[in-house]
Amino acid sequence: MQGMSERQYAAHVGLSRGAIQKAKAAGRLVLHEDGSIDAAASDRLRAEATDPSKTRKAPAPKMKPVPEAAVSAVGDTLKEQGLAAPATGGGTTFLQAKTAHEVLKAQERRIRLAKLKGELVDRDRATALVFRLAREERDAWVNWPARVAALMAAELTASCSEAVGHEVTIETAAMQKVLEAHVRAHLKELAQPRIAL
Repeated sequence: MQGMSERQYAAHVGLSRGAIQKAKAAGRLVLHEDGSIDAAASDRLRAEATDPSKTRKAPAPKMKPVPEAAVSAVGDTLKEQGLAAPATGGGTTFLQAKTAHEVLKAQERRIRLAKLKGELVDRDRATALVFRLAREERDAWVNWPARVAALMAAELTASCSEAVGHEVTIETAAMQKVLEAHVRAHLKELAQPRIAL
């Protein structure tokens, strides 16, 4: 055999044996006298006869541009860990992105473990609990003057009467009104600071 067999030539050019048989039948290959394929001559003939726009090429990988937010997130993560971050406008290397990815995975695992151990609480739940406790405390203070006004009026009446030497009457309603005013003013002061979770 002077040249290549159909199988050998198919492997040589990266086509199927059926495609080589069709090309051979159509006269697009150069054959030796024994029917084997002249590889060099057939390659030249195929190159001249083939339309480059119709050849199968391996598709170029389609790479999407990385959003700037993702690049800045990589930089922020690296800075938090004290590592070198990419320059603004400069590209992030694969190593930097991989390092940031591993750091974030480690942080996520640490947070998940803390949740499992019960060391972390749900933010919304904690906020609701603090709000409920503050509301209960406020309600207790708002109702306090009504409960103690009569007792305080009686005590003050007795102590003032002793000090003055004659009967002094302090009205319960007046005492309650003064207490309520002072308690509300105090609660208004307490409401100023805000809890930031």
